[in-house]
Amino acid sequence: MSTTGLVGSVQHRDTGRETRASIVLDGHGLTAEDVVRVSLRQNTSVELAETAAARMVRSRQLKLELLDTGQPVYGVTTGFGASADRQISVDKAAELQRNMMRFLRNGTGPPATPEICRATLLIRANCLARGNSGVRPLIVERLLDLLRHDVLPMVPERGSVGASGDLVPLGHLAAPLIGEGEILYRGSVRPASEVLAELGLGPIELEAKDSLALVNGTSFSAAFAALAVVRAAELAAFAETATALACEALEGNRGHFAAFLHESKPHPGQVASARRITELLSGSQLALEHGQVVGLSTVLGERGYQRLNRSVQDRYSVRCAPHVIGVLRDTVDWARHWIETEINSSNDNPLFDTDTGTVHSGGNFYGGHLALAMDALKVAVANVADLLDRQLALLVDDKFNNGLTAGLVAPFGEDDWAAGLHHGFKGMQLACSAVTAEALKTSTPAGVFSRSTGAHNQDKVSMSPIAARDACTVVDLTREVTAIHLLAACQAVDLRGTELMGPRTRRVHELVRTLAPFTAIDRPMDGDIKALLGAMRDGSLLRAGAAEGARKNRPAGATSARPATVHMTSDL
Repeated sequence: MSTTGLVGSVQHRDTGRETRASIVLDGHGLTAEDVVRVSLRQNTSVELAETAAARMVRSRQLKLELLDTGQPVYGVTTGFGASADRQISVDKAAELQRNMMRFLRNGTGPPATPEICRATLLIRANCLARGNSGVRPLIVERLLDLLRHDVLPMVPERGSVGASGDLVPLGHLAAPLIGEGEILYRGSVRPASEVLAELGLGPIELEAKDSLALVNGTSFSAAFAALAVVRAAELAAFAETATALACEALEGNRGHFAAFLHESKPHPGQVASARRITELLSGSQLALEHGQVVGLSTVLGERGYQRLNRSVQDRYSVRCAPHVIGVLRDTVDWARHWIETEINSSNDNPLFDTDTGTVHSGGNFYGGHLALAMDALKVAVANVADLLDRQLALLVDDKFNNGLTAGLVAPFGEDDWAAGLHHGFKGMQLACSAVTAEALKTSTPAGVFSRSTGAHNQDKVSMSPIAARDACTVVDLTREVTAIHLLAACQAVDLRGTELMGPRTRRVHELVRTLAPFTAIDRPMDGDIKALLGAMRDGSLLRAGAAEGARKNRPAGATSARPATVHMTSDL
C-alpha cells in the first residue's frame, strides 16, 4: 500500500532516464487518461491508498457486525436477484459467493483485448477502494497483483446487459482470485491456478459479499468507455488536420473559419475546432482568406453578370467542418465527465454506510450514464467519418475538385501511353465509403434495447457494454476513414504544389510522405493506410501539425487535442 498520502492523483517519480507515474487509488481521482496509461502499460505503477484501505476495513467490519445480528443482507445471506427472498445462514455465505463466481462464467464471443482487461482490473479496484462495498483490502490488492504481473483473465466480450452491472464478464475477470478460469500470461493462455502458483499468489478464501462486490458493477463497460473517449478526443484533432489539408487541396476559403463567425455561435467545441483549423491554414497560399478569394475576380462594375474566378463559399463538408467536429469535441467533454464519475463510484449492491451503521440495497450497478454517453459519442464520431468521406468524394471527383484530375491520378499527356490507364484514388474512395457506412450503421443507439432478464428482477437494463463496445468500433472505423482521407489530401496537394501550403500542413504532408509515396501509377495502397494508422496511434501525426513551439516542448505521448492526452499505441 502507498504511504505517500497522495491519493486520487498521479505521482511522477524520477528513475534517472525516465519518469515513472504512480497512480494511487482512493476511489475518487481516477481519470480516463489514467485508465489508458495502465491499459497500455505506459510505465505506470498502481497502488492502493492507505486512506482507502482504512475505509475498506471499516466497511468490512460493519458487514460482519450486521451479519451477527441475523438480519438478512441482500446477496450476503440471501440469494441473488429474484432469489432475494431466500435467506441462508451465515455459515453458508462463503460457499454462496464461490458458487456465484462459477455460475456467471458463461460469456461468449471473442476475448476482450489485453488493454480492456487491464482497464477493467484497474477500474474495479478503484471502485472497491472507495470503501463502501464491505470487502477487505486484500481483494483490491489481488486485482492490482494481476496488473503488476500482467496476468490477464480471459474475458469473453459478450454476456452483459449492463445491469446488474457486467455480471458475466466480471465473473470471468474475478475467477483467477479463487484460482479458477484461464489467463493470458507472457503470450500463452494457461490455467489461472498454474500461473498464480508460480507467482506465489495463492487463491483467496472468499468471504460473504466478496464475489458480489467483484462482479456487480459497471467496470467492464467503463473500460471500453474510457478508452473510447480518449481516442475520440484525438479523432477531433485528426479530423481538423484532414479538413485543413482538404481545404488547401480544393483551393478553399479559409475565411469560413474566422473567429467572428464561430464566436457568434459560441459552442466551445465549435470555436476550438475553427481556431485550430485556422492555425493549421495560417500562411497557406492555397486556402485563401475571404478578401483574397474576392480579389481574384475583377470588379463587376457596370456589367450585370460575371462568373467568379473562385467561389466565395465552399461546400458544407468544408465550410461546416467546425460545426461537425465541434459536436464531437463537446460530446467528448461531457462524456468524459460522466465516465470519470462512473469509474470513481461505488456501483455494486448492497453498500455499507459506516457513518450510520446501516446497509443499503439499491441499483448503482445500472450503466445508464455510460450507455447514453457512448451512444452519443458514437453518433458524434460517425458524423465525423461521414464529414471526411464527403470531403474525400469532392477531392477525387473532377466535377467538384476545382481543376484536379479525376481520381487524383498523376497527369499524363494525351499522347502518353499511360493516359487513360490509371484510376488513382478511385478504389480508396470506394473503400472509404464502405468503412463510413459501417461506422454509421454501428452508431445505432444500444441503450434503448433493454431486455428483461433474471426472472424479471432485472426488468429494465442499460445495455452499457454493447453501447461502449460499439463506440470503440466506430472510433476505429473513423480512424481508418481519416487515414484514407489524409492520403488522398496529400496526393491532391502534391498536384497543386506543396510549396504553396501553410507551414503546419506542409509538415503533416512531409510526415505522410515518409510513410507513403506519391501515387504516380495505380498500385495497392493498403500498406499506406496501415502506416498512417501507426502515425495516428504513436502521436507523430499530431505532433507534425502542432505549432513550432509546442512541437519542441511537447512531451512524448502528448497531443494538441487535449493537454497530456495519452496516445493509443494498440488497437482494441
